[in-house]
Amino acid sequence: MPVPRGDLTRSAVLAALGTSGPLSRTDIARTLGVSPATVTQIVKDLVARGLVAEVEHRPSRGGRPAVLLGLVGSAGRALGAKVAADHVAVVDVELDGRVRQSWEWPFDAMAADAPDRLVDLLRPLVEAPAGDDAPILGIGIGVPGSVNDQEAGAVDAPTLGWRRLGLGARLRAALPVPVLVENDVNALAVAERLYGRGRDHRNFLVVTIGRGVGAGLVVDGSVYRGAGGGAGEFGHFPVQPGGPRCSCGNTGCLEASVGHDALLRAAREAGLDAPDATIFAAAGELFGRGVAGLINVMDPEVVIVLGEGTRAWEHWRPGFEPSLRAHLMPSRRGVPVVVESWDDTSWALGAAALVLATPYDAAGATGGQGELVRARLGGALSGDLP
Repeated sequence: MPVPRGDLTRSAVLAALGTSGPLSRTDIARTLGVSPATVTQIVKDLVARGLVAEVEHRPSRGGRPAVLLGLVGSAGRALGAKVAADHVAVVDVELDGRVRQSWEWPFDAMAADAPDRLVDLLRPLVEAPAGDDAPILGIGIGVPGSVNDQEAGAVDAPTLGWRRLGLGARLRAALPVPVLVENDVNALAVAERLYGRGRDHRNFLVVTIGRGVGAGLVVDGSVYRGAGGGAGEFGHFPVQPGGPRCSCGNTGCLEASVGHDALLRAAREAGLDAPDATIFAAAGELFGRGVAGLINVMDPEVVIVLGEGTRAWEHWRPGFEPSLRAHLMPSRRGVPVVVESWDDTSWALGAAALVLATPYDAAGATGGQGELVRARLGGALSGDLP
């Protein structure tokens, strides 16, 4: 059924505020290419629905100061869960990205009943006390593997021992809210687009280092997923002929040489208790060469480096920076690389962003589950949650 034009415009206004932060009515009209009168009417409706509020005034060079509009965080919230081999991290996040609470539990992803155990962990959080001021719009799940699409949520994750696991369907059957499943690095890229440096860029690259190596490719404002949802498997970029065997079954993958386990293996082989400067420098050289290849292919505006490995970035940098710049095309050598701080909630915040970005999903990437999220956002304000 076609979506009424008014609904599209409301979604576009929410998207502008969600991805750019507070804007004036004039800014919104200019961004969307619609008339100021249309924006005024839509904003009036969104304010009445409790989704948008005036947040501050911007100084003016003359005349009245511009009134800036922003999202009302308490209009909705999402749960985000990052599934790892040995634990699950969960956050409760409001519509504007504010983390309300976070949890972490031990978890055995290899166990036969892992999906049921995940349900047991999430169900008490979904069954929030009546009258909560920010109803749950849905749950986002981030996993270290390929996902066919966010709605179906069929997962191939070698590090978890999962092969075509219908995680999305199993969670939806057991939980009373919409569920979206995505590769964890793609989820981080969505969060960067909503709340991070990606707000200022429509083409950027997110790369992660830590237990694994991954990439999220944002092209024209949207995460590029590839034909089957597997785009961004940067950790399986071949870098060393005859190199160590990777969890994917191949040999010489980047992850098998610079991931967490690879660094520990190199340290043991050198008779060390932990990786030293020489080991990090060698890993940084390989990582920099690989990132240079991605930059040469993608031509991003900026590269954002995330993941647990960034906590030791001062040790990676001496090998990474010279290798990166040496392997870039001349026209790409000025591309900035930003290394962001990291904490244990970052992965889970990315998963929650899958849900919180859904009201702005003009392309329909979230399918029927996205429609349910949008319906709950509207229904939350009238007390009628689907």
